[in-house]
Amino acid sequence: MEFKTAEDVKRLVKEKDISFIQFWFTDVLGVLKSFAVTPSELEEGMTEGMGFDGSSVEGFARIQESDMIARPDPTTFQIVPWRSGERPVARMFCDILNPDGTAYEGDPRYVLKRLLKKVSDHGYTFYVGPELEYFYFKDNTCTDVLDTGGYFDSRPLDMGANLRRETIFALQSMGIQVEYSHHEVAPSQHEIDLRYDEALRMADKTMTYRIVVKEIARKNGVYATFMPKPIFGQNGSGMHVHQSLFRGDRNAFYDPSDRFNLSQLARHYIAGLLRHAPEIAAVTNQWVNSYKRLVPGYEAPVYVSWARRNRSTMIRVPMYKPGKEKATRIEFRSPDPACNPYLAFAVMLGAGLEGVEKKYELPDPIEEDIFEMKPGERKAHGITDLPGNLYAAILEAEKSELVKRVLGDHVFNKFIENKKIEWDLYRTHVSRFEIERYLAKL
Repeated sequence: MEFKTAEDVKRLVKEKDISFIQFWFTDVLGVLKSFAVTPSELEEGMTEGMGFDGSSVEGFARIQESDMIARPDPTTFQIVPWRSGERPVARMFCDILNPDGTAYEGDPRYVLKRLLKKVSDHGYTFYVGPELEYFYFKDNTCTDVLDTGGYFDSRPLDMGANLRRETIFALQSMGIQVEYSHHEVAPSQHEIDLRYDEALRMADKTMTYRIVVKEIARKNGVYATFMPKPIFGQNGSGMHVHQSLFRGDRNAFYDPSDRFNLSQLARHYIAGLLRHAPEIAAVTNQWVNSYKRLVPGYEAPVYVSWARRNRSTMIRVPMYKPGKEKATRIEFRSPDPACNPYLAFAVMLGAGLEGVEKKYELPDPIEEDIFEMKPGERKAHGITDLPGNLYAAILEAEKSELVKRVLGDHVFNKFIENKKIEWDLYRTHVSRFEIERYLAKL
């Protein structure tokens, strides 16, 4: 069921005897925040919003300017499926406002909405379809896997099929359309693919997807994680993001006369992503652990390049349905599922638009296996690398005018500040690797 107005929401709350309505939003890092209101407070909450202390939320206001307002978006109203009991619980995503009712520039949802409005003003709609991979473990204190299955394996090797099935039913009950699901390459690694949607709705769906996966796992006594690289020596979890621009119901990326079915706009867009990929990596791959995944040999892209079928490249133009207009899209393969989807979708779009506006030229595709190339061969093909660790990514982002413009000064500065703190904690930590390798001989 679709909800469009506050009246729709109030009517259903009464009809379904809903006990609490959760107001959801994210901090700058993409961590879900929520508080609940009772039906008696819903009227005020939807018209005026509910106040909260923004200084206690990562990347939000300073303590001397901490009053924030969360005003729910009625179109995001859904009943949450994992809450048991006679009276159901619902949720809505919120826009964060200043006390005077203006949009708060530190709200990640606003960052994406601001850029989408620019795109809309030019007549376009930005569609994305992310593929989020994740692991099931026995609990949140270990990496003990539930199975030894591999890519597309079925029972008895795939022991997560029933968990995925229950998760899909829960997602569908919340209005989230699922395309398919399967076991991934690594043991106990899984993927559920969502049907593409407009970027803001998809960012909301991505946040919902992550919590549904985790809640259904918890309900069944196991733990689900979107940590990019939890197991040494195994593939990490990525979030390949399929994306396209439409003008009305026509795909602006499609050109039947081009040998790749790509329009000039699509070519410039890909070129923008290629050129600015190192700058946006700190947002699309925002954790120290993200760069344990971005290494050669485990299918994760580490080289800035594009192709049609070659899965060793960072950007791919899928050929599942060649010549079909609506299916023409690009697949950006480097992001991971632990990012903030609002900020990640925004910087991807910003990079692509930069290529469109400045008419970047697209280099030739690389159809050879880049992992097998020697450094000299990669250099000859003009292939560069993504940052090798979080600190290198921070340095790229910090000097990027594009990232600063897309995120806005507030989010940009708060994000960089947080990431520098994380890197400092990591670089000063003495790891088990160092103890085992050096203690006995140094």
